[in-house]
Amino acid sequence: MKGWLCTLLLLETFVFVVQQQIDGGLSENEISQQISKENRRQNPPQTDSLRDEASPDSQQYCHLSFSDIHTALRELTATVTEQKALIRALETRLESQVEELRKENREISNFTQSQVEELKKEDRDREIAFSASLMQSNSGYVGPFTTEITLTYRNVFTNIGNAYNPITGVFTAPLKGAYRFAISVCGHGNPSNPSFISIMKNGVKVVMAYAHQNQAVVNSSNGVVLILEAGDVVYVRLWANSRIYDDGNNHITFSGYLLFPLREQELCRM
Repeated sequence: MKGWLCTLLLLETFVFVVQQQIDGGLSENEISQQISKENRRQNPPQTDSLRDEASPDSQQYCHLSFSDIHTALRELTATVTEQKALIRALETRLESQVEELRKENREISNFTQSQVEELKKEDRDREIAFSASLMQSNSGYVGPFTTEITLTYRNVFTNIGNAYNPITGVFTAPLKGAYRFAISVCGHGNPSNPSFISIMKNGVKVVMAYAHQNQAVVNSSNGVVLILEAGDVVYVRLWANSRIYDDGNNHITFSGYLLFPLREQELCRM
């Protein structure tokens, strides 16, 4: 009976100490003091007769159980302390990882916004188109001249991107790409002066629109797709000794637009 009481006492103390260690931690001296206090409370001083009644086996059992539990408590204290340190290290590491993820999210957000702005800018750069006719008002002839001249199409219908200059009659490519151009020509029958114009790229003739007959009105048109580098120029020239006619019906036109931009490697494949 005495052995069971001793065991229950030690188990109660063990549970109390473990709970205190988890809640806030106890020092080793506090653990020993708590065990001694509980031992004195549960086992007041015995008379000689009561001590004589206790068997040596039960006393040895209580002594050995206390030693084992005390050792276990020491190990548990070290384990709990180690676990607390590990938890603190994990919390620090987790906070660092969370902050790193927040930083990455901010960078991704900024990068995405930058990409959106860049795409918007690229879309604006790709909005290139123009169309114009020769005369702004009235009607009349242009030519003939003894040399070629560059035609200036003053009556602008469309000039998206402002790549066409109505003062000089020159289109300047703002970026690399494939461009489509078209011209039309009109003239009155005149055996001496045909209607002859051509699209020029950087000073070189590319395609021509030619019309000639002895009487009545003649019309002609032509078009071409050109690969242009940024800064290349395209314009229309009237040939020497040619004569053309325009009026409010806008017979003579010059138009162009960007089909699609080209990258450097795409130009190399061509």
